[in-house]
Amino acid sequence: MPRYIVGITGASGTIYAIRLIDELLKRNNEVYIIATRNGEKVMKYETGCTIEGIIDRYGHNIFNYDIDNLFAPISSGSFKTEAMIVVPCSMSTLSKISLGISGNLLERAADVVLKEKRKLVIVPRETPLNTIHIKNMLTLSEMGAIILPAMPAFYDKPQSVEEMVDFIVGRILLSLGIDNGLYYEWNEGL
Repeated sequence: MPRYIVGITGASGTIYAIRLIDELLKRNNEVYIIATRNGEKVMKYETGCTIEGIIDRYGHNIFNYDIDNLFAPISSGSFKTEAMIVVPCSMSTLSKISLGISGNLLERAADVVLKEKRKLVIVPRETPLNTIHIKNMLTLSEMGAIILPAMPAFYDKPQSVEEMVDFIVGRILLSLGIDNGLYYEWNEGL
């Protein structure tokens, strides 16, 4: 069964993480969640959801590790995963990953994914960006990470927030090589 790590940080946009977890589990994958303390707080504030609530909702194929548990299996390259997605990704976490800082499990898991040459998808949530943010994204891109900003498209004329969220989640899934129908492909004249 394919394994995916979903890192959730304190940036706005935890709705993307929740929707991504749902889609990964629908496709019979294992999902390993790591949330920063602020990621958990922002999720509760923005969506009313908690990590425990998400775990309870699915009950199987979903695992949660404390941010400080560096003994978790996902902290080792010997534990094979398909990819890691950090969604939403704060600029603080992005900078630490780009510098190879492994001060917590999320940062360590990202470091492992990079060193093992697996897919790392970073979904930054910040605007505007300063030069440091851009340089850190460039560093990660040069290491093979996919930088996928949460920028919904409007050519498909979304009618709801959910449709805009689905566009981004669909693009994340596509970057992982997972076909999906969550967004419209560009087609002249649609």
